[in-house]
Amino acid sequence: MTQSGRETLEVDILFVGAGPSNLSAAIYLMQLIQRHNEACQKEGKSPIEIPSVAMVEKAAEVGAHQMSGAVLNPTPLSELFPDFLAKGCPVESPVTKESVYFLTSKSAFRFPLIPPQLQNHGNYVTSLSKVTRWLAEQASSLGINIFTGFAATEVLYEGDHVVGVATGDKGVDAKGNRKENFEAGVNIKAKCTIFGEGVRGFLAKTLIPKLGLDQGKHPQTFETGVKEIWECPKGRVMPGMVVHTMGYPLSRDTVGGSFIYGMQNNLLVIGLVVSLNYRDPFLEPYKELQKLKQHPLVTKWIQGGKQVAYGAKAIASGGYYAIPRLYFDGGMIVGESAQLLDMSSLKGIHVGMRSGMLAAKMVFENLKSKNNFSTENLKSYQDAFFASEAGHDLYKARNFHQALSKGIPFSFFHLALQQLTGGRGIFDPMSTKLDRDHYQTVEKRYGQTDAEIPKFEKMAYSVDKLTSIFNAGTLHDENQVAHLKIRNFDQCYNECVETYRFPCNRFCPANVYEMLNESGKFRLQINFTNCVHCQTCDIKCPKDNILWTPPEGGGGPKYSIL
Repeated sequence: MTQSGRETLEVDILFVGAGPSNLSAAIYLMQLIQRHNEACQKEGKSPIEIPSVAMVEKAAEVGAHQMSGAVLNPTPLSELFPDFLAKGCPVESPVTKESVYFLTSKSAFRFPLIPPQLQNHGNYVTSLSKVTRWLAEQASSLGINIFTGFAATEVLYEGDHVVGVATGDKGVDAKGNRKENFEAGVNIKAKCTIFGEGVRGFLAKTLIPKLGLDQGKHPQTFETGVKEIWECPKGRVMPGMVVHTMGYPLSRDTVGGSFIYGMQNNLLVIGLVVSLNYRDPFLEPYKELQKLKQHPLVTKWIQGGKQVAYGAKAIASGGYYAIPRLYFDGGMIVGESAQLLDMSSLKGIHVGMRSGMLAAKMVFENLKSKNNFSTENLKSYQDAFFASEAGHDLYKARNFHQALSKGIPFSFFHLALQQLTGGRGIFDPMSTKLDRDHYQTVEKRYGQTDAEIPKFEKMAYSVDKLTSIFNAGTLHDENQVAHLKIRNFDQCYNECVETYRFPCNRFCPANVYEMLNESGKFRLQINFTNCVHCQTCDIKCPKDNILWTPPEGGGGPKYSIL
């Protein structure tokens, strides 16, 4: 025990986050070592000593916090496991049919040709939570220790050298006092730490500016995806069906679109993605999804069905110019924690897996020779990623999101030019700014400061937020310190109420924030137990007044089929 009562665990390699990026990295690392040692045995050479490898995950179970569309490009997966289907990888179906539509409120105009980026021949409709659990099983079979229910809350440094992470204490009540079940967190020290916490990773978002990894880069930008799964009448859903739409229900100056995927067992995925650079302070992504379900294109599938699962998450949209430096003394960053997602094809799983595998190769090379994880010895990881097919795809899409942000119809002009010029377009790079800086005030958007906020009206097939939260399985111990921090409540009441009309009540897809008017006095109520860990509030608050931190390990949503 240390003086503070915290144990210190020392390992060789530490992975923070048990998502597809880090799981792929850990698996590939062990495979590389195994192959190398088998070759050494045949040649009579000295093998590599098997390193101690640990992975920490804040969810109670691996996969419980994993959500995506999801259509999977299987290339990295097939390299890890050429027989992944025979091994029982739980993909839903190969893509069997695909289409793209432009929607108006009542009509659907089908594109005669599918844009190249959205062509999905050879890909699979999947449940990311299922696939992630399966990857964890493969990792465990290779001797990788996965510790679930442990939220990493602090990066450990020696100077600017990362030496590991600290996990949060458990069993602390709402007043900060230790309960009977108190359990001190652990300091985990490692020779090399790989951060794969997913989008807007809590540790990555502090590590990147501290080490200057974002110098000269575009600001990181995001979208929010809200997703429902419906159980539909038997025979109505075709497994492997992939539909993408743009247009309705979003306004012309709001970037986004929907995805509709067919799963097995009569399950239909219905999701809406909204870029968080939207301007309208009254916009509510959750409500826009409910409006989408009124469209005839969607109702023909879900009529007579019911919602059985729900989830939400932010999505990294910054692209190539927002990618931070991926390496530093003592570690690397993989996956969406580093904005590694191809917005043009609406895919990030295979990109994250590829980054993880290349990071693993870098670890392997250092174990084999230098065993020194310095900046100099890790920098070729970034070079290898940008030289990969995934890296080339991100470069070709380097101005894609910025072009979409021009709104319809101007975005079509920019996208067409980018298609002809390999992603360059007219301006390269196209400018961008933080998502929260795009907000218009209520007065500017609606012409008056006292414009009324549209009420959430019940519509056919709509589901209220509390029912959706229940179907997300989200659960937190109520008697703990709230993990959502308001930096200055006075700013909420004295500035945000009048200028933006408390948009946190609308951009949150889980009813966490409620601005109550109690006899003419405002009070912001934080229902933190509803939180599905999407991170939207940390990104879109117009005053940067909300900080999302990890709750006690094990809390949060419990996704099983998302």
